[in-house]
Amino acid sequence: MHTRAPIVVGRDEELRVLERVLADAGARRGRAVFLVGEPGIGKTRLARFAAGAAFDRGMRVLRGRGSTIGPMVPFRPLTEALMSLLRAGNGPDLRELGAYQPVLGTLVPEWGTEAPRQAHSVVVLAEAVLRLLAVVGRAQPCLVVLEDLHDADAETLAVIDYLVDNLDQVPAALLVTTRADPGPTLDVVRLAAQREAGALLELGRLGEAQVRRMVALCLEVDESEVPDEVAERMWADSAGNPFVVEEMLHGLVNGGVLVRDPGGWQVLGDLRIDLPTALVRAIAHRTDRLGPQGRELLSLAAVLGHRFPLSVLRRVTGMDDRGLLSHLHAGVAAQLVTPDEPVPDWYAFRHPLTAEALLAQLPPPHRAELSRRIADAVQELHPGLPGEWCPLVASLRLDAGQTAEAGALLAEAGRRALADGAAGSAVRLLDHAHRLLASQVDVEVRADVLDSLLPALSAAGQFGRAFALVDAVAELTVAGLSRVRRAELHTKLAQVAGTAGEWTDGMAHVETARALLGRDATDEQNARLDAVAAYLTLFVQGPDRITSAEFLARRAAEAARRVPLPEVGCETWQLLGVLARDRDLDAARDCFAQARALAEEHGLPIQRVYALVRQAGVDWLADGSSAELVEAHEEALRVGAITLAYNVDAILGLDAVLRGQYAAASAKLARTVESTRRLRLKQVTLYALMAQATAAAHQGRRSDLDAAIEEFDEVGGVGSQERPLCFGLARAFCALLEEDRALATRDVARAIAYEAETPTVFHLSGMHGLRLLLGALSGELDLDGHRSVTRSAAAGMRWNRVFGQFALAVLLGRAGRDAEAAQAVRAARDAAAIYPLARHLGLRLVAEAAVADRWGEPVAWLRVAEEFFHQAGQAAVASACRGLLRQLGASVPQRRTGSDQVPRDLRALGVTVREFEVFRLLAGRLGNKAIATRLHISPRTVEKHVASLITKTGRADREALSAWSESLGPADRP
Repeated sequence: MHTRAPIVVGRDEELRVLERVLADAGARRGRAVFLVGEPGIGKTRLARFAAGAAFDRGMRVLRGRGSTIGPMVPFRPLTEALMSLLRAGNGPDLRELGAYQPVLGTLVPEWGTEAPRQAHSVVVLAEAVLRLLAVVGRAQPCLVVLEDLHDADAETLAVIDYLVDNLDQVPAALLVTTRADPGPTLDVVRLAAQREAGALLELGRLGEAQVRRMVALCLEVDESEVPDEVAERMWADSAGNPFVVEEMLHGLVNGGVLVRDPGGWQVLGDLRIDLPTALVRAIAHRTDRLGPQGRELLSLAAVLGHRFPLSVLRRVTGMDDRGLLSHLHAGVAAQLVTPDEPVPDWYAFRHPLTAEALLAQLPPPHRAELSRRIADAVQELHPGLPGEWCPLVASLRLDAGQTAEAGALLAEAGRRALADGAAGSAVRLLDHAHRLLASQVDVEVRADVLDSLLPALSAAGQFGRAFALVDAVAELTVAGLSRVRRAELHTKLAQVAGTAGEWTDGMAHVETARALLGRDATDEQNARLDAVAAYLTLFVQGPDRITSAEFLARRAAEAARRVPLPEVGCETWQLLGVLARDRDLDAARDCFAQARALAEEHGLPIQRVYALVRQAGVDWLADGSSAELVEAHEEALRVGAITLAYNVDAILGLDAVLRGQYAAASAKLARTVESTRRLRLKQVTLYALMAQATAAAHQGRRSDLDAAIEEFDEVGGVGSQERPLCFGLARAFCALLEEDRALATRDVARAIAYEAETPTVFHLSGMHGLRLLLGALSGELDLDGHRSVTRSAAAGMRWNRVFGQFALAVLLGRAGRDAEAAQAVRAARDAAAIYPLARHLGLRLVAEAAVADRWGEPVAWLRVAEEFFHQAGQAAVASACRGLLRQLGASVPQRRTGSDQVPRDLRALGVTVREFEVFRLLAGRLGNKAIATRLHISPRTVEKHVASLITKTGRADREALSAWSESLGPADRP
């Protein structure tokens, strides 16, 4: 007899779903499935079935469980599941993961790199896990089984939530089991099911017939041979819970109430059972049969948790291996414990209820004593308490009544969680420590916890709770905390305020800290405080904020050099470089070089890459060179700086746009937007969307431009630093390609207005470039105004320099200084050598001024521009160039015979090239005079072309014709 059902009973539909999920994973259609139900309902049985079925299909099975010893440990189930790849001995080639390999060092230390591990966002970590599953799945589709997640940490749940939404193209299935208890895990599961990202299987209790069948299977007889009173009692007392059925049946058979004779199974005693007391009594009875030592051993194991290591039991009991294993094997025979499959030398209770029943029998003083002994043993075996041992021992110390020791260990576990990027778990652990130690006499220990809790709350975005800790600082003040420690806490509060955007409150904490430190402040204290103050000062409104911020940052950098504090030094030198970029690009380069040298000297790889990227960014702005950005991108990938690498991707995408490499830019920016939106890297996404808008604008694709900016706004672009660029670098150029200079001027003005509202570190939105040329052409800018603007470092950036030189040429030509004007055009063309659109738009606009003021070589410039815009399919600008050439009496290229100018459907209707040029301008609802001005023809001619178009196309009127033109996108071009 088994007393355990050999097959799964009553779960036919669930088994079919699991089979479909496994089949889909094998076909690269990854899916998730959630098994939810009360303890003992059969979640583990179904998980084991799924694992077995996956193995039979040739899939790889990765298994992990929640923190069944001690409190929640960040990422524990994921770590255990991925560790199985190492134990198998045939793990994936992690080099395929690129920059995501070191990210996985958070979960599996062996997969990290030599560089110091950095904390990544949970989303980046989730993406790394997803990519790992894709790599593993290419060789062998896999099933990831994560069990008992009802008490899972917030970070594990965040990773699961991300995986569930992104498995559809990965050859992997995810199976999660959890109790039906209300809480964060059930919330994640139900929301995923609501958005159809995973299949939710809520396991109900078995029916009466299913209970009878289960009993028959356990007793190895037909259902008809099960005594009716046994089947009825099992159904009535188990409430259809499979685990309870098996435990009750085991107790009846072992207790001699249900016996087998030649005539079958017979009832010889009282079947009345009081549950759950009966369940506890049944487990107690079985443990008693193991003898005093066996019972004590399993009681110790239950104090450890649902899973337990042999090494700790050996140390606590003093048993040798033979005696220890003898008792454990007896526990296995009694169906109380089982070897833990994923980890060698670990055992687990067959069901969590078994451990809970054993704990229920321990008197509180005895349990406290066992907890203390186990905690001592763990600390002897694992000095420093690495990994999950630290929170485990904290829990044991708490159970033992050792509050101070428990609080200190919880604080240490919280600091480690924060270092690993698990901000939610860090807050939970540190907050618990803070509450435990609230009554402790040692105020320094309490201050240390606050010192860690404040940045944890900031990282978790819980700013309100962080600011509320001001009261805790005040309590410590009353308790006698030193002025220096109070100043340090106020400095931390200032940092939190800076992250939250509460600049004024942050400066108030800075002033409080300064007052506490007084004149006796050390270089270290001043450096840290000045570094925070410099950042805050940038955002506090005031006429001298830039000067003040630079002064504070420089003072912090000098103090950091004397201490030394290399990290503070790197941060402040980079801030100085950003501030210098507005006025002196060479000075900015020097600051970033200082930060880079400091990082290299002190082995700070992430700080080094940040400095490298910023140096490369200055070079790109100054002379258009992208080689250094490519090198910085590779370095960011090498050290696992994922966010920074995507940042560089977005810049390189914009660089390709400005160089006219639209196909390459489109592919790069599409990948960047997709990845960064998934990773929730909002600022990088906004920059990439702005670059996509710019790409559409520079190709004259108005509808695509509007769609890109609409998406930009949806992501949260309103009020961002990238918004001015959407107007001055994107919309204004689209307007110029439509020959609508008034609209371009308005777009640049809007960009400048947005910059005034939100100071930006981006300088290509037109204030120092395109605005100068448009102002020179309109007569609103003179040479003095030009000199005033071009004194700034931003005007010297290569893209801006193109338009600044073209503007200078217009102003000099108007002043009769023809030779100097021609030289300015040459300088503009040199600067624009890598920017084809800027070069040819500049020539088209400057030629018009040269015609009016009679200087330069407008015919040659117009011919070059006309050829470029004709080839680019920009009919309005090409037509304007031809119109100006006709005014000058120059020969004009005959473009009308080119069949490529008119779409096939319009060509079939007999629409001519000139009629098509008019047709396209009707999309803007322009009048005849406006169209005539752009095409350099008479309004009467425009009227004739419109009439002809109405006749040829069969449209009812001009409005219908305009609506049709507006509906045509870039794809309608030949």
